[in-house]
Amino acid sequence: MPTIEVNGKSYETDEEGYLVNLADWNEDIANHIAKVENVDMSQSHWEVVNFLRKYYDEYQIAPAVRVLTKAIGKQLGPEKGNSQYLYELFPYGPAKQACKIAGLPKPTGCV
Repeated sequence: MPTIEVNGKSYETDEEGYLVNLADWNEDIANHIAKVENVDMSQSHWEVVNFLRKYYDEYQIAPAVRVLTKAIGKQLGPEKGNSQYLYELFPYGPAKQACKIAGLPKPTGCV
């Protein structure tokens, strides 16, 4: 199984780079994955990543982009709950890329 190395420790990932063990996740790992994904993490990025982790804790599922957009809009406001804003933060797909950085499984329905 593929691995990533962060701070001298190896972590298992699947073939697409998603963490296998959700409990392994921490901010250093998130920053490492973000760097690999060419995402420069800002406060706005962390807001989405932390939102996703709370959402996963509550529902035990990583939301697809439509559900993510709606849920973020409800909690963080309409200026953040829209596809354009989320794609600016995560150009390779807000649900898919943000979930990977958040240490969550690939959202269902994502190709």
